[in-house]
Formats: sequence, structure tokens, C-alpha cells
Amino acid sequence: MFPKVVLTAFSLLAIVSAQQVGNNTAETHPKLSWQKCTASGCTTQSNGAVVLDSNWRWTHTTTGYTNCYTGNEWDSSLCPDGPTCAANCALEGADYPGTYGVTTSGNALTLKYVTQASQKNVGSRLYLLNSDTQYEMFQLMNQEFTFDVDVSQLPCGLNGALYFSEMDADGGMSKHPTNKAGAKYGTGYCDSQCPRDLKFIDGEANSEGWEASPNDSNSGTGKYGACCNEMDIWEANSMASAYTPHPCTSDGLERCEGTACGTEDRYATVCDPDGCDFNSFRMGDKSFFGPGLTVDTNSKFTVVTQFISSNNSTSGNLAEIRRIYVQNGRVIQNSKVNIPGMTSGDSITDDFCDEQKQVFGDRTQFQAKGGLTEMGTALKKGMVLVLSIWDDHTANMLWLDSNYPVNASASNPGVARGPCSTDSGKPDEVESQHPDAQVIFSNIRVGDIDTTY
Repeated sequence: MFPKVVLTAFSLLAIVSAQQVGNNTAETHPKLSWQKCTASGCTTQSNGAVVLDSNWRWTHTTTGYTNCYTGNEWDSSLCPDGPTCAANCALEGADYPGTYGVTTSGNALTLKYVTQASQKNVGSRLYLLNSDTQYEMFQLMNQEFTFDVDVSQLPCGLNGALYFSEMDADGGMSKHPTNKAGAKYGTGYCDSQCPRDLKFIDGEANSEGWEASPNDSNSGTGKYGACCNEMDIWEANSMASAYTPHPCTSDGLERCEGTACGTEDRYATVCDPDGCDFNSFRMGDKSFFGPGLTVDTNSKFTVVTQFISSNNSTSGNLAEIRRIYVQNGRVIQNSKVNIPGMTSGDSITDDFCDEQKQVFGDRTQFQAKGGLTEMGTALKKGMVLVLSIWDDHTANMLWLDSNYPVNASASNPGVARGPCSTDSGKPDEVESQHPDAQVIFSNIRVGDIDTTY
């Protein structure tokens, strides 16, 4: 994900995260089945469920119901420092449909953008579990990952994202004894942007040096960030889409501090914040993805992502990431690159990334952080599946669906990323104009190459 410094855009005043566990609301994870596939067929995994990220949850004192965090400020009496705050604050269970607009039905997950209950919530982020206390860990080298998606109700400025993060399977509980909540309550998030809006990292509150966001009344940034490898399978709305590997030199979640989180230079971290993206519009085919186009976003379709190794086995290095679509029974090969100076390919390889960075004039952070080889190391180790719907208080999602940077000419290679206006995507406007927006992910499958579709 690109400028995801402030991911959460929710407006539920009491929401916050912590590492202790409260007892006011039982945590019941919505069930979500998925399938493992081989040439012999697919087997349903009925133990699947989703859990809400801890950053969205209500947190109060362990001895009562006083908020530890209100609006975008910590209670300094409860949270004078990170360890004390973690000891004082309890994390509650979630009302998934009523408060957060999250529902499941069989193999389908619906994420609503705005949910109005006693308070208003905007957006959500969830993880796939294999038990009440463990995330499902996907090892995708020389495998393919497939899902169906309906983005027909996602306008400009929104992102219905499905991606992988190099989180710990238990949410960090075993490494950090002060974390009493763990995967059951959605702890341990990290990504390639080294986000500092996380309220707890490594079992401690991120309250030290916390600065309230100037344009988001419910968020802010702390002294620390959480960096790790990120594989963006899908970032999209109805107008544009991209898939993007973001390698990091860290092994799992690495807590950064200050300038090492990219506060002064976004490239001064252990990660590649830009990634090497394949966005069909950006790569020169403006008639491929969108309403009424080759991949018609007016209706549901299937997304297939293949992780091809150098020796066609799980022991090889990651050599290529391929993309295939299926819609209405028709297999659709990915669009071809149509950019002068670049080879007319249709997948992500190291050669593609080298050409892209050179022609677009982008920084070569992807290569500096190990490229596909480093991304492949994380895929072999195992990564956690993340599903989210979010808006962007930093760049209005223009990096995905419009011209970006906005001060550059759209005729320059790589600037035009989608057809949306550069005035679009402002969170307040998107929220007021499209409160019924949603994304539906369904029919998740993983397996050997060419067995899931």
C-alpha cells in the first residue's frame, strides 16, 4: 500500500486498542470458509474465521469503563508511558455487524464503508484465523492465490484491499508477554509503510510522542512504527486496481523509532514503501479495468495471482508474479505493458521492475530492499491474510486511481494511474456522498499453479 500513514478513518469515539482483555463484550469471530486446491480438486477449510484489527476496538481501564483514548488523544493519567498504558487498559470484543459493518455468509465477507449505530464507524481491517488464537499462515511460493471480488460499489477514493503481512501467527503474544490479547483480538499488525498510527506495538502503547492528526479527528501518530514485508494482492475500487510486492530487509515485525520510520525521508526505513506495482491503467492500457471494460467492474469477477519460483518448486527464489482474471466463465489474461521504453510484458519480474523504475523516474527502493527475492523469503516463511476497506487522509487515494503526483503532467510516464479526478477522494466528501459503499470478497482458494480457477 502506498501512503498508508493514516489507515484508520473511523469515527467511533470510544474506539482504541490495547493489550489486556476486557469482559464487557464476548469476542465471537465471524466464520469464513475457504479452500485448498490441488490437481485432484479443492477441499473446504471450515475452521476459517475473521478477526477485527485491535486498532478499531474500544479500550477502557481494566478496573472500569473509562476510556484510555478519546478522539485522537491518550488519557495521560492512565497512559503516562507505554508499558503502564498497556497494563492499565483492556481491549473489548467487537459487535462485528452492528458496530463495524462486517458480515460473513459461507465463503463471502462483506465490508461496509460507513456503519451508523449508536456512534459512526468508517472502514475496517480484518485478518483470517485458523483458530480463535492463531492467524492462518499462508506459504505461497510456487502457489497461486485466488478470490472473487465485487467492487461495483467502491467509488473513487476508496480501497477494498486484500493483501499479506509478515505478522506473527499469534499476534506477538509469545514474543511480548505484556500482550495478553494476541491474535484473538487482532494484534500485531505491520506493513511496508512502517505505520505509526498503531496505538500498540510489541505489547506497549505507542503513546509516547503521540501527535493528533490535523485532518482526522480519531487518529494520530506515535514515536514508534511497525515495519514488515507486505504483498499487496489487490488494491482496488471500481475505477482502478494494482498488485504490488513491498520487500523489507527485516524478518517479521520490526519496531522502528523516529526517523527510522520515515518521518523525514520515507525511504529511510527497512522497507520499500512504493513497491513495484502493476496497475493496468498506469502501465498503458486504459481500456482494461473499469465499468464496462475488459474486466467489467459492474459485476463480480475472479482474481488469480501466481507466485512462480525460479525452479518451479517451493525451494526456489521468487521469479515472477502473474495475474489472471476470470469473469462470466471467460479467462482473461492480464493486460500488456504499453509504455515506450518498456518490454510488452504482463507480469511482475525483476526486469519489469528495473524498466519501470527507470522509465518512470522512480526511486529504486524495491531493488535496494531485495526485490522479488526478499519478497519470496517472506512468502516461504508464511504471511497473514489481511482484508480491509479504507479511505486515505494522506493522499486521497490518488496514487491508485488518479494522476499522482498531482503537480506532475499526466503525460509523463507513470503519473496517470486511473481516470478519477485529482479533486476526488477527500475522505469527508467520500463518506458523505457514498456512505453505502462496500466490498465483497468471496470464494478464497489457494493451491498449486492452475488448480484454483
